[in-house]
Amino acid sequence: MESRNQTGIRNFLLLGFTEEPDLQPLLFGLFLSMYLITLTGNLLIILAIISDSHLHTPMYFFLSNLSFADFCFTSTTIPKMLVNIQTQSKVITYAGCLSQTYFFIVFGCLDNLFLTVMAYDRFVAICHPLHYMVIMNPQLCRLLALGSWCLSIMVSLLDTLTLLRLSFCRSMNIPHFFCDLPEVLKLACSDTLISNIVEYFVTVVIGVLPLSGILFSYSLIFSSILRISSARGKYKAFSTCGSHLSVVSLFYGTGLGVYLSSAATSSPRTRLVASAMYTMVTPMLNPFIYSLRNRDMKGALGRLLNRAAPLSAGTFAGLS
Repeated sequence: MESRNQTGIRNFLLLGFTEEPDLQPLLFGLFLSMYLITLTGNLLIILAIISDSHLHTPMYFFLSNLSFADFCFTSTTIPKMLVNIQTQSKVITYAGCLSQTYFFIVFGCLDNLFLTVMAYDRFVAICHPLHYMVIMNPQLCRLLALGSWCLSIMVSLLDTLTLLRLSFCRSMNIPHFFCDLPEVLKLACSDTLISNIVEYFVTVVIGVLPLSGILFSYSLIFSSILRISSARGKYKAFSTCGSHLSVVSLFYGTGLGVYLSSAATSSPRTRLVASAMYTMVTPMLNPFIYSLRNRDMKGALGRLLNRAAPLSAGTFAGLS
């Protein structure tokens, strides 16, 4: 399928993981299960934080925003892939591809920014515990969340608008399961210099700078922890940021894997697997990391499920 100019564009084709018919039901079941686990886990985290007054603190406020971003991050790619597998169609419209690219960048940026804000929150909690509630006041927390949303939307809009000026006259086949911006740029037959410059600028602003902020925060955190004299005090201080550090390692580790796989190999299959880890596995595991490593979160989830159980039992009793 080819296009000669921008106005003549009709559809892109998402080639996905494989064209083998026998593997389609297996892939559909696997990705549907991962999607449902991701949605259930992140929604439970959000509901537990909202319903439990003990979790109305800055750390859990940002965690609920992160869970919402993860929920939306997976929802921009997996449902379309499931529909394509189920209908045995690889088509995505030009407008649909632009929309998917836009929202994928928005929620990917939000993940970066909220992880950075949470690193700052942990820095204040450990290095300035006596002034924590003064520094991390509700006004600042709302401002940081709003700033993260606004910056993500503006950056994504800037990145996506560069696609509108491009013409596509090559094969419209995207060797991916979603409209990944670098893969879409490869299909353009017009000059992509401006688009590439914008992409590198966005990578620095939303990728490199937040990661640098996280690393700087944790260097100060570890320095502060090492100055604690008792082993119990060190363990208690480190346990307050253990979950966040695990999520940061998983998020940036898989993101680095996507970059390295793209740079080191031309195999589309390798890039697909790395991207699946980044876009599906990480958001799925985040709720487990925060719930299994956090006593307060486990308690809140338990109370939420206990309140939900009688309601479910009453509903079923009424139906019977």
